[in-house]
Amino acid sequence: MHHKVLPYTTREGENDTRGGMNHSITSYNRQMKVKLQSKDLEELFIEKCYPDSFSTTHDGGIKERVYSAELIGGHGTYREVFMENILISYGDMQMKNQTEIVFDSYMETVEMHFALKGKTYAEECAGQQTFTFDCNQHNILYASHFSGRMLYPPIQNVKIFEINLLPDFFKRFLPEGEKMFTDFIKSIDRQQTKLFSPHHYPITPEMHWLIQDILNCDRKGLFKRLFLEAKVTELLLLQLEQISASKKTMHQSLKKVELEKIHAVKDHLKQHLDEPYTILELAHLFGTNEYSLKKNFKATFGTTIFNYWNAIKMNHAKQMLLDESVTIREIADQVGYKNPQHFSTAFKKRFGYSPSQVR
Repeated sequence: MHHKVLPYTTREGENDTRGGMNHSITSYNRQMKVKLQSKDLEELFIEKCYPDSFSTTHDGGIKERVYSAELIGGHGTYREVFMENILISYGDMQMKNQTEIVFDSYMETVEMHFALKGKTYAEECAGQQTFTFDCNQHNILYASHFSGRMLYPPIQNVKIFEINLLPDFFKRFLPEGEKMFTDFIKSIDRQQTKLFSPHHYPITPEMHWLIQDILNCDRKGLFKRLFLEAKVTELLLLQLEQISASKKTMHQSLKKVELEKIHAVKDHLKQHLDEPYTILELAHLFGTNEYSLKKNFKATFGTTIFNYWNAIKMNHAKQMLLDESVTIREIADQVGYKNPQHFSTAFKKRFGYSPSQVR
């Protein structure tokens, strides 16, 4: 059944209680118009405004917005946090039908794009450029006066995390002398839409931790802004380091069935921190062989299985150490160390300080 939603506008300083959603590949402009289409929605226009430099006079110079995906026939939410020079966006959505978002952007931005789950597709007007991201991929994009369409597949859960930076702010963090960086700056100066790298890169465990730190930050006002600025800078550092270090590496896409196995292994490891698995046991458990598992896991996540698993264990332990009702011995046992001293040694090797120092 088709029905029509009357156009409406949300503007800076207003709270929209009806719900709504916009994709931040377009939400970095001061005068943004987005057209949303699906089988259930014939027309919908949303116009959103952002202040100069994303700066705000709200609490601590930071403002937050939350939208519902129900307006475009889906489930989930879309969150925004913006402050001077930075717009942070996170979408966790699932569409009932194939959904198309047609957008127009009137401001230039550098976007740190992270596809956490699902597959997304964006196309510039006239098909001049297309941007497709598979699960667990990231890249950096410069766009100026960008118009096109975004496709969301039906049923599939899509999680995207994006940070939009003003170009002059972004340029402060680029090292000099490396061709890849200077070429990207030239594209910014010419206002030419461009991906930083022609190849997408796997989101590393360290990037995942930083993204979770940003999403779960419960500080308020100025302290929240300072915390987010620091984490955004650290996340950008990891992106630039990875792109610089692997600029000559060609990334090959895995078959869907192999990719599903790799993500199943990752999820299993997160849920069984205290189990002493070998790689061979994991391979047999998920219907693959040891060589393929090691190769495909590293190609997908940019690290080895045990480096990833160790990172999960140590970060979980670090959080548990904040709860003084749990002993260090109990924490060690929960992350698979029967000997607390071995746990302390591994913890100090990762963080540079011992569990007792955290206490």
